Amino acid sequence: MTADHGGADRPMAWLPLPPEEIGDLPQGLEYAYWNGAEDYPADPARCVFYAVPYAVNLRLAGPEVCLRPLPEMRGVRVVQALTAGVDHLLAALPLLPPGALLCNARGLHDASTAELALALTLASLRDIPGFSRAQQAGEWRPGFQPALADKSVLIVGYGSIGSAIEDRLAPFECARVARVARSPRTTSRGPVHPVTDLPRLLPEADVVILVAPLTEQTRGLMGAGNLARMKDGALLVNVARGPVVDTEALLAELRTGRLRAALDVTDPEPLPADHPLWTAPGVLITPHVGGASSAFTPRARALLRGQLARFVLDEPLLNVVATAP
Repeated sequence: MTADHGGADRPMAWLPLPPEEIGDLPQGLEYAYWNGAEDYPADPARCVFYAVPYAVNLRLAGPEVCLRPLPEMRGVRVVQALTAGVDHLLAALPLLPPGALLCNARGLHDASTAELALALTLASLRDIPGFSRAQQAGEWRPGFQPALADKSVLIVGYGSIGSAIEDRLAPFECARVARVARSPRTTSRGPVHPVTDLPRLLPEADVVILVAPLTEQTRGLMGAGNLARMKDGALLVNVARGPVVDTEALLAELRTGRLRAALDVTDPEPLPADHPLWTAPGVLITPHVGGASSAFTPRARALLRGQLARFVLDEPLLNVVATAP
């Protein structure tokens, strides 16, 4: 069902934040606010720039809501995600007009996701969940826990978020930070190793932080083989996508107590109430909230203002990840 509040023929931009809250939007477009509600704000055929609703607004409906108007957006030229990963949108690429651009939000979630990666690492190493349970029981349970200091950390998926994670690791006196990405390169901090080096690097790491995008190459990357290569007592932190890890293989390692895990993402997701991951030993779970913090809105506003200004001026857009065939 469509509720048309425009009545004009000007091309439109659909935004997941109220236009008046974004501010300083360029002239030449009509702006509509849509965050996944059942009713559309206008005829989808008028939309030329579609910034999809952010997933934090879609916990009940799921990311398929983002795809719902696309078949009717016959004139759309840009689909702008507010997430770094766009795996939930790539399948819709054939629905778009030829030449339409799909852009991700590289940089938008760096601060928030890096903060959570560090929080999960510290909380798991120092057993904050155990102390929290003791507090609820009114019990004083002192204990000796591992520190992040002097640990070897491996960041798998060294893009902008991976770099932001290393920024935050810097004061913690880690013994070593190693980096892995799809392609090797050199940075001011040191080398970034290709993913083919992962089997060699895993046995050296005390903490493995996953922040790689979900692709056919990374799906199941941390399967039984690579999990077995991790050293005894190592911690796996996943702030990437759930399917980057083989859930059954991880459960097998957790049940033996050989590995620990801190997971912001899971497979499946949302995690069913009776799923064994909830009660597996040595696991800390947060419900995919890496980007869901107060850091989101100001950075989303800045990204949308910049992309819309480039669009209206017919300048190249940032963060183009795919073009509709």
